[in-house]
Amino acid sequence: MNAVEGPDREVKERPFGFWRRCYAMLVKEFIQLRRDRVSFAMIVMLPVMQLLLFGYAINTTPRHLPTGVLLQEDSDLGRSILKALENTSYFHFTHEVHSVAEFDSLLLSGKVLFGVEIPRGFERAVRRGDRPALLVAADATDPVAAGSALGALGTLMQTALQHDLFVGDPPSLPFEIRAHARYNPAASSRLNIVPGLVGTILTMTMLIFTALSVTREIERGTMENLLSMPITPVEVMLGKIVPYVLVGFIQATLIIGIGVLLFGVPVQGSLLLLALLSTLFITTNLSIGYTFSTIVQNQLQAMQLSMMFFLPSILLSGFMFPFAGMPVWAQYIGEGLPLTHYIRIVRAIMLKGAALENLRYDAIALVALMLLAMTIAVSRFRRTLD
Repeated sequence: MNAVEGPDREVKERPFGFWRRCYAMLVKEFIQLRRDRVSFAMIVMLPVMQLLLFGYAINTTPRHLPTGVLLQEDSDLGRSILKALENTSYFHFTHEVHSVAEFDSLLLSGKVLFGVEIPRGFERAVRRGDRPALLVAADATDPVAAGSALGALGTLMQTALQHDLFVGDPPSLPFEIRAHARYNPAASSRLNIVPGLVGTILTMTMLIFTALSVTREIERGTMENLLSMPITPVEVMLGKIVPYVLVGFIQATLIIGIGVLLFGVPVQGSLLLLALLSTLFITTNLSIGYTFSTIVQNQLQAMQLSMMFFLPSILLSGFMFPFAGMPVWAQYIGEGLPLTHYIRIVRAIMLKGAALENLRYDAIALVALMLLAMTIAVSRFRRTLD
């Protein structure tokens, strides 16, 4: 008669049992990862995207920056100066204006980063030896973009014009270059970073909040109850978005308040206009996040897709690196990101005192992106209802 094993008797471990169980778990995880195509795509795309963006799109020494010119006299010397400026590779003349008001409006709206003014009677004053002033105004809200060009302006101009005209030995310019950094003359980085942080933080939080909204309902099993109710897709979307608009507005107020009180960031423009356009930006991001929530299947995928969108937003929007210094293809991608337009808006209102007429393009772009995201979200959610 066999003895009954006692409760304290140890079961004999099978050979290599530990390694067998580890191998089984390893195979299980690889199978699960292969089935989760969204996560597998993120594993491949994120490092590739970072490598391409940092390798090709990011440029900390921007060149060929958009420049406007106010040429109050058409002379050989004036044309030589403009050609010399373009030959420095820092300036690219995109607009020609005929009045000081247009000159100021170009800088205020952000259409150009530099403005060059050659006053009337400039060439005559040079010939008389009066050393007249050539005005170069820079939009210094982005100190990185403006600083390198302004810092090298005198030397580069002297080199570019040495075959056209010079005075003395060693040669010196027969006129004075008067550089004026507008809106941020001290080139303070905090005046550039704090307004940009408003949009960056709102983008991250708003995307995550709404990207998790529908997937959370699905994982908790409450989506079936929601679908059984007499409610339209638009009503569902508005019901989920509107509460977070208030949350985003509170966040924006908090960030701007801290920036003004602790870091001395000015608010030169209208607070009402800033509030209205901030609300538009928040709604646009919430709509994009809601669209993500209708694409993915779980909260992990929602987070991954949000980060996939957030990465190019922070790199290609002009927050970390000068937008004008990026290649054309990267600028086209950046124009399709809400953060790009909002950073221009918040910097222009806070630092420049810009009005709505100066921000018309970026406001229209945010409206278009919001409507596009809402249309996609409603159409995809309607398929879920069907």
